[in-house]
Amino acid sequence: MPVFEWQGKSVTGEVRKGVLEAPNQQLVEVYLRRLNIVPIKIQPKKEIAFKLFTRKSVSDKDLATFTRQFAVVLEAGLPIVKSLEILAEQQKNSYFKEVLKDIKVKVETGSSLSDALAEYPKVFDNLYVQMVRSGESSGNLDIVLKRLADYLERIMSLKGKIKHAMVYPTAIVIVTIAVISIIMLFVIPKFAEIYESAGQSLPLPTQILINISNNFGKILLVFIVLLAGFIIGIKYYRTKETGRYTTDKIILHLPILGELFHKAAVARMARTLANLIGGGVPLLQALTIAGETSGNKVLEKAMEEVRINVSAGQSIADPMFYTGVFPYLLVEMVRVGELTGNLEDMLNRVSDFFEEEVDRMVNTLSTLIEPALVLILGIIVGGILVALYLPIFKLGEVIGGA
Repeated sequence: MPVFEWQGKSVTGEVRKGVLEAPNQQLVEVYLRRLNIVPIKIQPKKEIAFKLFTRKSVSDKDLATFTRQFAVVLEAGLPIVKSLEILAEQQKNSYFKEVLKDIKVKVETGSSLSDALAEYPKVFDNLYVQMVRSGESSGNLDIVLKRLADYLERIMSLKGKIKHAMVYPTAIVIVTIAVISIIMLFVIPKFAEIYESAGQSLPLPTQILINISNNFGKILLVFIVLLAGFIIGIKYYRTKETGRYTTDKIILHLPILGELFHKAAVARMARTLANLIGGGVPLLQALTIAGETSGNKVLEKAMEEVRINVSAGQSIADPMFYTGVFPYLLVEMVRVGELTGNLEDMLNRVSDFFEEEVDRMVNTLSTLIEPALVLILGIIVGGILVALYLPIFKLGEVIGGA
């Protein structure tokens, strides 16, 4: 559908401008007159043929910041349309700015805020939309948005901890590959020339090392191709429902890291469920959304089983226990929450506990992985150097014997 840029005067004489998607220019004029705006200029928006590095996504930080600011301006008494207009103007992310402007237009033309947000599922997920919908129906949109901002900031912090746990090992592996590549491609060939000119037979480790060095370019190329193929294959496999479930199950059973990812997913699921229940979202819908936002297909499937059993009249705790996926602590805290009527509070406490566990595991892993990886790097580089200098050691023994 064409996009038009418009400029007009309001009843107070204020010059206003904006962008509107419409079938033709006449409908844009009708829309403006309905808003008591006299059109001055309406023209098709010029599209840029090519844009380099255009962002078509919204980061977690941008979304959390917007949600916090939206809650503040609504609490101050500003209407939703005016709030969206202000927040759109101060957005640095051009894509997010256009999204907010379009949402503002949709709200102005009679759409509810939650329905307008639902048209951008890549920016506002089902959890966000349902929370806003509950806030609209209860008349506490600013309070719900505050709760949502707290949730997004906590989830962002949790993701940051997981990423932090993976940064150092990845950096060490990259450095190891770089160091070995430099030695193989530039250092060993120089020694090979010296040994070849000496005309002496080389020890087996040195000969193997030189042979690897002579073919290292091909070996490295094959390694890169296989690695790229493996990554692309995994991504393609994960596009399928069974593929994602299988890989997520493998992730949960990885040594050490599996426990970390499991606790992080449980913490996120519990936090989401608490947030939805506190926001007034119906329980069955909240269970589905909590499973979807856990980030793990195994937990999502388990939550779907829980939802089916709850819809049949059972409690939440018993189906959770029978799935065998959720930690015993979570199950018992949910049971207590159901009995006392404080389910939201209990879920938040469980989430706090598992987030602290994730934080502790990240610190422990960082402490243990650092010396282990440095040791592995030292063994590899040390082994290469020993094999490289073996002929020189043997030559020294010969001269000493003579």
